[in-house]
Amino acid sequence: MTPSFLQVLICLILGIVLIIILTARYRVHAFFALLLACFVVGVGVQMPVPDILKHSKDGFGNIMRSLGFVIVLGTTLGGLLEYTGCTRVMADFILRKTGEKRAPLAMSLTGFIVGLPIFCDSGYIVLSGLNQSIAKKTGIAMSIMAVSLATGLYAVHCLLPPHPGAAAAAGTIGVEFGKLISIGVLVAIPAMLVGYWWALYAGKKWPGESNGQADHVHKAEEPMASRPSVIAAFLPVVVPILLIALHSFFVMEQSSDSGWHAIINVIGVPEVALSIGVLLAFAAGRNWKRDTVGRLLSESAEKAGGILVIIGGGGAFGAVLAATGLGKHLGSMESLASLGLFFPFLLTAVLKTAQGSSTVAIITTASIVLPLLPALGLDSENGKLITVLSMGAGSMVISHANDAYFWVIAKFSGLDMRTMLRVYTLASLWMGLITILIVYILSLFLLH
Repeated sequence: MTPSFLQVLICLILGIVLIIILTARYRVHAFFALLLACFVVGVGVQMPVPDILKHSKDGFGNIMRSLGFVIVLGTTLGGLLEYTGCTRVMADFILRKTGEKRAPLAMSLTGFIVGLPIFCDSGYIVLSGLNQSIAKKTGIAMSIMAVSLATGLYAVHCLLPPHPGAAAAAGTIGVEFGKLISIGVLVAIPAMLVGYWWALYAGKKWPGESNGQADHVHKAEEPMASRPSVIAAFLPVVVPILLIALHSFFVMEQSSDSGWHAIINVIGVPEVALSIGVLLAFAAGRNWKRDTVGRLLSESAEKAGGILVIIGGGGAFGAVLAATGLGKHLGSMESLASLGLFFPFLLTAVLKTAQGSSTVAIITTASIVLPLLPALGLDSENGKLITVLSMGAGSMVISHANDAYFWVIAKFSGLDMRTMLRVYTLASLWMGLITILIVYILSLFLLH
């Protein structure tokens, strides 16, 4: 029996509500919430349990095949950059170029660059000590410095691979990584600047009081004593991005006899490009010890594993949703097409605000939106790119007390709750709104 549209819609809403309640209220791991949602939706539309399991496993396996190596290598690169001191070198270099008077801009730019391969929470923890020392040295309010750094990291975390939300959305929707990175960086710049400007304005208006309990960075391994050169520090970040971008813009044909085409066609693949970044990060370090290398790689693999199971759960949920025929039902609704790119933005924003995780919000939305692309008028190659960027904008709105990153910022800067809500939370709102505006303007050129 084919389920009615109302039946499918009710089950979808129940599944989303279950994810929000389990992850936000009861702190259940997102993987188990997504897996339970698969069965709620599947049983609700009278899908046989063996079919639910089959679609779930297919969805899980497909997303692992496309994203598994990218997430593991990206996580490894971030850990190595932290340990070798590359992130500190990049921050010091940018601060020297901007000057102490522009210290907030320096930290915002540092967050933007460091955040390309490193997750926003890890990046903030790594740079928090430097941020606090600069704030004391310059006398600039901690709320300004903290939010400038936090929003620089946040802009790229929500929009670009290899960060898990953007990477999963690109894999689910079918967007080429190189093109998403190339266009996404341009979209992320206004988001970073809006976050920086709001930090300057709101931080002066509500400087806040440090509670004096800012945590210091704690690492399982002490960082290397000798720091790399500026060039060596930047290469592991810049080279993979350039290679992936070149791969997307070159006309790559398997039968091409061009030597450069053949080379870029190999080294520009995201997995290979990130591997090159990892090797460059190793080269930036000195006097490596065997047990240190093993420990760093183990920690990276363990951290990546936690991310991958969430992404896999999102893939399973999406496969079950696709099997319900939701796309066919919604595809016949003319009113849906009028929303266009604002539908994935609004849905992601609601999920993000409700349950706190940008990654879970964008993965869940990608699963729902995939079968709706034709109805939304976004099933072209450029339309899929716009869809992922739209979801990235939605995943910024709104970061507040149910977001782990919110507490990382508060904990490592020593800011009170009221200041965090006034300065950082509102910054995340303006970032999401300006980003969807930029994406809309971009769509006028790409979709017409």
